[in-house]
Amino acid sequence: MPKDPKKLLQEMRRSKAKWKRRDIVALYEGFGFVVEHGTKHDKIFHPDYPWLVEGLPRHRKLPKVYVSKAVKLVDRLLELEHTSQKYGH
Repeated sequence: MPKDPKKLLQEMRRSKAKWKRRDIVALYEGFGFVVEHGTKHDKIFHPDYPWLVEGLPRHRKLPKVYVSKAVKLVDRLLELEHTSQKYGH
């Protein structure tokens, strides 16, 4: 059973170590991002905010920087959604 994306985000904020690619993909997909598969890298984007884009290598184990990038991108999404709700868009 997939982990709650909000809990996963909290855990990734606490520690950037030990995460695998599937965990990062689960975080992105849990917040509505789409994973477009490529040969060596995947393109991650959000259908409602197409400028929220990130690349993700197709390796099982990834450097910690990709966890940081995922957390930052999800945080940016949450900011945009909060602003959108606040102003009724």
